[in-house]
Amino acid sequence: MGRPDFNPIRDVISGIIMAATSVPQLVAYAETTGYASWRGLATAGPSLFAWGLSTGSPFMSCGVTSITALMAKTDLDGDAYVAEKGEAEYARLVASYSLYVGLASILLGLVGFGKLAQSVPKNVRSGFKWGCAVGVVASAVPNGFFAGGGKELKAAVAESVVGGLVKAAKTDFPAATGFCNVVNLIYAVVNPLAWSVIPAALFLLSTVFVMQAGKFMPSFLPPGTEVILCCAVATLYSMKTDYPGGVVGEIPSLDADAGFDIFGIIKVPVQILDYKYLMDAPIVEQFGSLAALVLSASLFAAVNFLSIMGIASGFEAENGIAWSAPRELIAQGIACIAAAFTGSAPVSGSMSRSLVSRMVGTTSQLSCLVTALMWIYLLPYMSIMTPTPKACLSAIILSAVIKSVVYPKDLINARGADFVISWGTGIATALTSPTLGFGFGIILAVVIGTIAGSKGETSSKKKTA
Repeated sequence: MGRPDFNPIRDVISGIIMAATSVPQLVAYAETTGYASWRGLATAGPSLFAWGLSTGSPFMSCGVTSITALMAKTDLDGDAYVAEKGEAEYARLVASYSLYVGLASILLGLVGFGKLAQSVPKNVRSGFKWGCAVGVVASAVPNGFFAGGGKELKAAVAESVVGGLVKAAKTDFPAATGFCNVVNLIYAVVNPLAWSVIPAALFLLSTVFVMQAGKFMPSFLPPGTEVILCCAVATLYSMKTDYPGGVVGEIPSLDADAGFDIFGIIKVPVQILDYKYLMDAPIVEQFGSLAALVLSASLFAAVNFLSIMGIASGFEAENGIAWSAPRELIAQGIACIAAAFTGSAPVSGSMSRSLVSRMVGTTSQLSCLVTALMWIYLLPYMSIMTPTPKACLSAIILSAVIKSVVYPKDLINARGADFVISWGTGIATALTSPTLGFGFGIILAVVIGTIAGSKGETSSKKKTA
């Protein structure tokens, strides 16, 4: 096997398919990040274009994923920041964070961290993935079950018997943001009488449809078609009825003079943020110090790279496509910097989109470039998604992770030290934050490994004696 023969026609076709099938994800993960839904559409193209120019993988696609969205929101305490400063200022903070994550990624790539990342134990990676998936479910539930979204759920929790517990956790353990989200999730699930009937029904029906549609849809349709159909039906329903839940909302039009020229020939309609605008964002204050910001951005970049590493390793094993860890880590950095200057959250490799890319016949990075250009130039027509219910978008997110949350095979099948490390990492990730949980998992693995090694040496000495 190996790298497929270059076929530009197939790449253009696959790029168009990817552009169409990924749009609902762009909006959904913007919701997970914590800023306006339309930002997912307005900012996705440039980072993917930069990725296509710098990656060495023909199949891998990149963008804001459920994990990067959750990590950014958690690291920046998104809900609290939006409540205090407003959504626009939070979006600025997110973009500034992307810049630091991008620079950290490039630095880590240059010093050889990419190869070191390949030595992260599988039990830590499995636990981390599960803990993040729990966080993704917690982020999807509010807009799924409640017409007022997260605000309505938080108000209900505050008035319940667990309200005091959540308040104490925020006061005494501010870093444990995941704990509050998990409590909110449990409250929402066990109190169905508090649900908003129509959004909840749409949420559950959409989840079932997206998860099961592949079993009965025609095989010639590309993966992701069920997502488009689900969004289309939900959007029509919202347009034709007095839908009571949250919707994507108006997508602002781009200034006619915005954008830049390439060699004076091609006009690229992308709003580029000013460097000073990003650097003047109060992100250092948000983390408490520059050292804390650099540490967090570096951890984010390192953890972020695990997704790319997993995807690239899979393609190497299944398709014989060799890959370079330093190159892909630097590509991650370049894409995150492009994301920063267009107002996006940090980006990483997307497993679902990469698998679809391979399935529809992609042969080179040209497919990424075509998809990116489609998103950029078709943005003025994306207002069709203005009435799309957030409950439907949350269902798309939920359908992607719910199985792995309810039945995490790797964690359930783990034994001995692997059991302790994988579940310890997962629970720490779910109850604190992805970066803290990952760090805890690494420390746990080292400690348990050291103890096991000491016992092994003692046992060996006894046998020798």
